[in-house]
Amino acid sequence: MDDHVCENEILETLHNIASKNKIWRSYIGMGYYNCSVPQAIVRNLLENAGWVTQYTPYQAEISQGRLESLLNYQTMVCDITGMDVANASLLDEGTAAAEAMQLCHRHNKRSKFYVDVRCHPQTIAVVQTRANYTGVVIEQKLPHEMDFGGKDVSGVLFQYPDTEGKVEDFTELVDRAHQNGTLVCCATDLLALCILRPPGEFGVDVALGSSQRFGVPLYYGGPHAAFFAVKENLVRMMPGRMVGVTRDANGKEVYRLALQTREQHIRRDKATSNICTAQALLANMAAMYGIYHGSTGLKHIAKRVHNATLVLAEGLKRAGHTLQHDLFFDTVKIQCGCAVKEVFDRAGQRQINFRGYSDGTIGVSLDETVTERDLDDLLWIFGCESSSELVAESMGEETRGIPSTAFKRTSKFLTHQVFNSYHSETNIVRYMKRLENKDISLVHSMIPLGSCTMKLNSSSELTPITWKEFANIHPFVPLDQAQGYQQLFRELERDLCEITGYDKISFQPNSGAQGEYAGLAAIKAYLNAKGEHLRNVCLIPKSAHGTNPASAHMAGMKIQPIEVDKNGSIDSVHLKAMVEKHKDKLAAIMITYPSTNGVFEEEISDVCDLIHQHGGQVYLDGANMNAQVGLCRPGDYGSDVSHLNLHKTFCIPHGGGGPGMGPIGVKTHLAPYLPTHPVVALQLNESACPLGTISAAPWGSSAILPISWAYIKMMGGKGLKRASEIAILNANYMAKRLEKHYKVLFRGARGYVAHEFILDARPFKKTANVEAVDVAKRLQDYGFHAPTMSWPVPGTLMIEPTESEDKAELDRFCDAMINIRQEIADIEEGRMDSMVNPLKMSPHTLTCVTSPNWDRPYSREVAAFPLPFVKPESKFWPTIARIDDIYGDQHLVCTCPPMEVYESPFSEQKRASS
Repeated sequence: MDDHVCENEILETLHNIASKNKIWRSYIGMGYYNCSVPQAIVRNLLENAGWVTQYTPYQAEISQGRLESLLNYQTMVCDITGMDVANASLLDEGTAAAEAMQLCHRHNKRSKFYVDVRCHPQTIAVVQTRANYTGVVIEQKLPHEMDFGGKDVSGVLFQYPDTEGKVEDFTELVDRAHQNGTLVCCATDLLALCILRPPGEFGVDVALGSSQRFGVPLYYGGPHAAFFAVKENLVRMMPGRMVGVTRDANGKEVYRLALQTREQHIRRDKATSNICTAQALLANMAAMYGIYHGSTGLKHIAKRVHNATLVLAEGLKRAGHTLQHDLFFDTVKIQCGCAVKEVFDRAGQRQINFRGYSDGTIGVSLDETVTERDLDDLLWIFGCESSSELVAESMGEETRGIPSTAFKRTSKFLTHQVFNSYHSETNIVRYMKRLENKDISLVHSMIPLGSCTMKLNSSSELTPITWKEFANIHPFVPLDQAQGYQQLFRELERDLCEITGYDKISFQPNSGAQGEYAGLAAIKAYLNAKGEHLRNVCLIPKSAHGTNPASAHMAGMKIQPIEVDKNGSIDSVHLKAMVEKHKDKLAAIMITYPSTNGVFEEEISDVCDLIHQHGGQVYLDGANMNAQVGLCRPGDYGSDVSHLNLHKTFCIPHGGGGPGMGPIGVKTHLAPYLPTHPVVALQLNESACPLGTISAAPWGSSAILPISWAYIKMMGGKGLKRASEIAILNANYMAKRLEKHYKVLFRGARGYVAHEFILDARPFKKTANVEAVDVAKRLQDYGFHAPTMSWPVPGTLMIEPTESEDKAELDRFCDAMINIRQEIADIEEGRMDSMVNPLKMSPHTLTCVTSPNWDRPYSREVAAFPLPFVKPESKFWPTIARIDDIYGDQHLVCTCPPMEVYESPFSEQKRASS
């Protein structure tokens, strides 16, 4: 790999690459639309390190800002869809539909699932692929062909409006399905539902779709936030993350992640899904778009789009063309009255893209950016001699708008105060800043999360994500319009292959968990192609990553856990016994290297050889590549496939819980089985027999790939190796400083840890009534996010410093941990009460510390300023007291609290006192 390139030079090079992308006006639709992204949201949220460098909000006391924003998102989705409960977003519309299919199957255990043929083709492809490995049979039919009488259909999925733009009444289908115990899933469009009757009002069980057109750029396919909402009776089966309302130690209503949070780490292969990444940053953008516009603004936008489509439709009919559907929202399907080639030629002259169907018809989808000039161009392309203004003036009232029938929305939405308070830029900017200020991010201090690699997301790497050449391209444009992207993909693939030792990369998986699933699906496709269908056992060491078992289950594999030894490495005796036991059915092993226990497996090559000798494949979880880059390559020591967490090792920011990116690298023999796509032909080799389609967009979340491309180029080979060395050095330095005060749970055979290490907090339960959670909450008073808590070993803390932090910051964190250990000693030795002490009462809020009544047996200074580096002028204050998780689970509320919560402080005090 070439040596490093400086920031200015790399941005110039990247701009030259971006300029090879042609920004045509795209009216392709299919779930992707241009939109007007409010600059206030771009500048103050999307380009703001305070929003993009936060971690997933597992520590609620220092995450109230983005939790509130995600609750707003959930409320917005529930209101617009008419459903009871929504989650905090999924990856994209296609994978959301696949999750809906799996939810139906889990609910009633039936094996058949109907899909309306008029769903988006990429959605159908993702659902089919997911079904292939779970025993569900997909049948594509039109609604009148669907027979539910056999009571063997788990669910049905339809699109409203459908992929051709048609709006129709699905009430009869819903009723027939429900009469036979079948669940109903509706893929839909949030903007359309601002004027169309929402699915929740005609009995749908699951509503899903993309919130991209709510203020998120096209981004050549992603990242975008999918929405997913269900009836209340299905809430505990819903996949993904969900924000709920609970109370803190003072009885105040506050927010936290509810129910499914990290449940895959606990329930393993019994989890509802393997989802580990929401699209938090993009969901927050969509929520702010909804807040900024409110229901009146959204209805206005929806009507503008619909009216423009009506004008276009009228002009098309006058020009002698035939429309396939009479009722539509923003999309028309056209049977041309002239030569189709002539239409496309004229479109090319205006640099406009349409959707072309195989039967010679043309699809045109409009969006909020369409102007009168755009309409004039469209009418000219189709040979209409009138201008859009003249067409509009001559249209009668009967041709305007959704008719007042079963289709027109009459119910109100977004009535909550939060959607009716911030319609000026002054107010929306202040609101975003107010929320941002409640959350710890990398702009405040290190986030020492083991296995999550919260490292520097440099400004120069992030700069290109808002360039129009990357942002404003539809994912299904002809490839010659996206040559800049294609060059970037080729170069990034070449670099990642050199780094990992693999031969081919697929960028389609848009999260680490998706990458796990894609890699295992590739293995299964490879084994099936060899006639080894019976191989379905996946060995998973207990030191492996938390989502591994759920991913293996989704890929149709049976899980066999493997024990670890006292050093935290794979127990070779147990491994050999299990390999021998399952040798005829062995499909794969999933290894995390270095292991999640924070040690390098010294026998890694022998493990890989053992699996290969018995006909299995090696899946190496790439979560801990930050300890390997430049030092060793998975492809060299025996791995067949890995996913790469670009949002960890390769610097894409976590965005408060997403976007993620999980491309997979494979050795040559697995390359023919990499994902394909039904809309854009991917360049696969001649012997390709792809596993199917993993995500809705051909290259996943394309727009964040320039971040990793730039990181690799700026670091160069020497810099990347140096980063791995420093990450390992930092971890060992911290482990050495802390070993006198805490037990370091695992070390390698030579006494060293890898790039992360585990501190054992379990002994303190007996000696001082202190648990890992108390240490985690007390760290907030020192201005730090907690390490990974109670995983992979319950009652422990896993710390990963990365290479991005300097020694002074590492020392501050170690000083905090050492001081906390002294506070534990004060309890152990009787100087502090075991129930009322700085750890049990943490975190300490500003309200608490400035209260006129202070009755605690330690000073306010000990509470809020426990060490000299915690200074008043730079102090980060947790905004709430410790949350009550049990109360939140028992009283599940997942939309904005009622209006009285927003009353004056006096009302709140009155409620609390009563």
